[in-house]
Amino acid sequence: MGYRGLFVTGTDTGVGKTVVAGALAAVLKRQGHSVGVMKPVTAGAVLQNGRLVSEDATFLMLAAGADDAPSLVSPYLLREPVSPNVAARLEGVEIDPQSILLACRTLARQHDIVIVEGAGGLLVPLRDHFTMADLAILLDLPLLVVARPNLGTINHSLLTVLYAKTLGLQVAGVVVNGLRPESAGIAEETGPGIIQEMSGVPIIGILPYLPDVSVEKPCLDGLLQAAEKALDLSKLGSILWPQGRLLPTTLMPNDPTVPSLSHRVLDSEVTKNDDRPF
Repeated sequence: MGYRGLFVTGTDTGVGKTVVAGALAAVLKRQGHSVGVMKPVTAGAVLQNGRLVSEDATFLMLAAGADDAPSLVSPYLLREPVSPNVAARLEGVEIDPQSILLACRTLARQHDIVIVEGAGGLLVPLRDHFTMADLAILLDLPLLVVARPNLGTINHSLLTVLYAKTLGLQVAGVVVNGLRPESAGIAEETGPGIIQEMSGVPIIGILPYLPDVSVEKPCLDGLLQAAEKALDLSKLGSILWPQGRLLPTTLMPNDPTVPSLSHRVLDSEVTKNDDRPF
């Protein structure tokens, strides 16, 4: 079965992955595509009408105009806003990557494109020794990296891209999110260009701070219009419309003692090679 999609990650927690993923979903929907969305693990789910809900997933579904079953869109809902492996341990839950893969495959059958939002950054653990990077590898999805606009974003962004490429992940592009033009300085003006030049990864766009957009409410006011103006999705053309790519059919063994790829890379000498190209 062919599929198209992106795995949205961030250089840190709180950089606006949900807003950017929602913006992308809204633009693709406007273009006439059926968009599936997924927030596989939510640490910090809230209680609404007697049941746990992922506010991120709700926002993404609203942006995409999707009405898929919550069990597919947000299969793991955890109360504590901490690392998913810790939140799961506190509640006696075992996060099974196989079940996430199966949910993604189901959504891929029902939609033209699937947008998956991770939690935090690439090295956030879903369970011990299994990270968000490992999930992206398992789902076989290229990455869209969401970065901050301010001082420090060059280092954070380049580290994220370098690590992803070290693992063999394809990085489709970077979106800088939350720019406040009225207070932007030299760092904000020069950062995106430096990130693109040094990483070899395109800047898909610079999304401004949108005060009326709220994940918690949820409210999308102004998001589609801003995204259509700021994001150049033509830079994702060959990524979103691949030929002959299939979802992986071999599921990862549900064995917590098997070291993940990202864990092995962290323990190896490969990350100490200063000459490794981006």
